Amino acid sequence: MPTVTLAASHHLSRLWEVILALHIFSAVIGFGIVFAYPLFMTVGARLDATAMPWFHQMQQAVSRRLVSPALVLVVVFGVALASKLSVWGAFYVQWGIGAAIVIGALEGMVMIPRTGRLAELARRDVGDRVHSRGTLGPEYHAVQRQVLAVAGLISGLVLATVVLMALHVGG
Repeated sequence: MPTVTLAASHHLSRLWEVILALHIFSAVIGFGIVFAYPLFMTVGARLDATAMPWFHQMQQAVSRRLVSPALVLVVVFGVALASKLSVWGAFYVQWGIGAAIVIGALEGMVMIPRTGRLAELARRDVGDRVHSRGTLGPEYHAVQRQVLAVAGLISGLVLATVVLMALHVGG
């Protein structure tokens, strides 16, 4: 009987290792792109302003179809891990929950609507590649600064969360 118990215990241990890996994969897949947005937005606007309507539509789609679902998975796998390890009282777990709420709110209330607005403004300001009407205007740049600031905040929250979780701060 001990062999069966040992084997079952080993398989359960492997299951939790897989859940931890899925938790990490979800964070990397969901938030990796967010770190590149400032570069894409700044360089893209300088190199080819007519590409910006497409870029911002894609950015909005990525937030809706990649970042938001990945955030849900990060939370689901994190809840499973916190429950299994009985670490609900640990600071890093509480921080992670708070960060997930803030990131979700920023994505839903700022990033998704503002990137849609940037696409509209860019389309208005520069048109398309064939009938370009000029440069990106001041309203575009004002909204762009807001989006860049929020993307920076999200990136900072993600980095802080990774450090706190990796170090098990307060655990």
